[in-house]
Amino acid sequence: MKKILFLIFILGISLSGYAQNEFNSKFKSIPPKNKNLKIKKIIPPKADLPKTTAPKVVKKQDVPLDVPKINFVNPEGITKKAENLEIVSYKKNQNLGSFKTSSHTAKIRYRDAAYVDGDKIRVYLNDKVIDYEVVLNGDFKGFEIKLEKGVNKIDFEALNEGFLPPNTAEFQVYDDKGNIISASQWNLGIDFKATILLVKE
Repeated sequence: MKKILFLIFILGISLSGYAQNEFNSKFKSIPPKNKNLKIKKIIPPKADLPKTTAPKVVKKQDVPLDVPKINFVNPEGITKKAENLEIVSYKKNQNLGSFKTSSHTAKIRYRDAAYVDGDKIRVYLNDKVIDYEVVLNGDFKGFEIKLEKGVNKIDFEALNEGFLPPNTAEFQVYDDKGNIISASQWNLGIDFKATILLVKE
């Protein structure tokens, strides 16, 4: 047993001594074979070089001192014309047509044709008010009338133009058999009327 321990001790000392050898101050590095190393520049082939074009020389030009004035068109006149056309389109009474029928009664119904924006109307039958104020919404509202022989005039007067002018509405007229007599729309300014005539034969 003592011999084995002694052998391990000797082996450990010899290994540690060998390991310290490389840190000896007498160590010398191996010099390179060629001391004058030259770095070669790699030049790509001509096909790989980017093509450069010579910059174009712009000749200096004399700017004339008297620059002609540009007369810009004032769009105010064009805008006024457009506004006038718009006003003409709905700032007047509107004729919705005249229709002959043999029906004894007629059902008239109406609703807001565009955005529901609070349009209000007044309804007349033969120049007599039958509904003083109707607020138009997305659902159809209306009434049924007994047609008198001859002309039956129905007027829709715009009381306002809502949030989005003009006063717009879709309306439909049916006879007593459920057949449609007329279907149309109106675009009215305030205090203007849309009129339909139903002529009973």
